[in-house]
Amino acid sequence: MTQLSTKILWLFVATLGAICFGYLALQNGESVSAIYLVVAAVCIYMIGYRFYGRFVAYKVLELDKNRATPALVENDGRDFVPTNKAVLFGHHFAAIAGAGPLVGPILAAQMGYLPSMLWILVGGVLAGAVHDFVVLFISTRRKGRSLGEIIKDEMGKFTGGVAMVAIFGIMLIIIAILAMVVVKALAESPWGLFTIAMTIPIAIFMGIYMRFIRPGRVGEVSIIGFVLLILAIHYGSVIAADPYWAKIFTLEAPTLAIVMMAYGFIASVLPVWFLLAPRDYLSTFLK
Repeated sequence: MTQLSTKILWLFVATLGAICFGYLALQNGESVSAIYLVVAAVCIYMIGYRFYGRFVAYKVLELDKNRATPALVENDGRDFVPTNKAVLFGHHFAAIAGAGPLVGPILAAQMGYLPSMLWILVGGVLAGAVHDFVVLFISTRRKGRSLGEIIKDEMGKFTGGVAMVAIFGIMLIIIAILAMVVVKALAESPWGLFTIAMTIPIAIFMGIYMRFIRPGRVGEVSIIGFVLLILAIHYGSVIAADPYWAKIFTLEAPTLAIVMMAYGFIASVLPVWFLLAPRDYLSTFLK
């Protein structure tokens, strides 16, 4: 594309986003077409990615695409594994989104769609995305080390220890909140629990497929995984309607919380290509 056509394209995106935002701001009442929300959000994210994201990447962090990442330098087949960029994006997207698709609609219902939407868009573009991007960048430059270990190297053992305790406490609170949301959503719900449970064997199959059966064939495994996921969602209703299977996949909140913690531990010690990365990638189709 020529420079003029590129400017016209981005001017169109900005104008379209402004029109949609203006309509939302002037619309009275809660009844409004979701298409305006979607278009406005997409325009904001496109502009933020193209201009602000590019500024942070090349002017602030000075990224170098020729520099090898820890996945290549420290490749151990477990925690450091070269991964297709689409799968890697899905892996990080699902981890960052977390319970957002569940919590977001609830907050929108409580506070109204516009304040919640502005918080997500402005907070995501100017704060959340930049924070995660910078932390990932620093970790990548430090051989994939954690934030606490980096602080220890830069500011001493005592400060690093305090930072690691603080980070652990924050993560504990975040995980507890997310677990509470997920447990409440899946407790006493055989359909939902069956669908989520089936993502585990599907993800394991996808991991083995991409690593041993057809390496690099991300498109193929994406189609297979998506079809299997749709089947899992469909047969979830069959499971819920069957008295025997519904009883098996109906768990109370305390039991479900224990199961989730056990899964988290097991997934953390397995090779990342085996379960975590493919399952997060698969989860992007749900989110």
